Amino acid sequence: MKKHTATILVGATFALSACASQPVSQSVIDRNAEFACVAGTVGGAIVGGLAGATIGAGTGQIAAIGGGIGVGGVVGNLLTCRYR
Repeated sequence: MKKHTATILVGATFALSACASQPVSQSVIDRNAEFACVAGTVGGAIVGGLAGATIGAGTGQIAAIGGGIGVGGVVGNLLTCRYR
């Protein structure tokens, strides 16, 4: 029984040590933040454009798509970009 408990404890220790995060340089953090900012802005513009496409018809729909792209891009940017 003691062997079984020791085996479980050693296995759990190795499993937990595998979950430890490695130190990350500031340049990697900045690059990831920049990617998130761009992805949020573009994603917001896409969602806004799709939402605008469901409104109106003809010239009104084109204006709604343009407005949706603009507003969606701004909202996506504000939600994902951290300005210092």
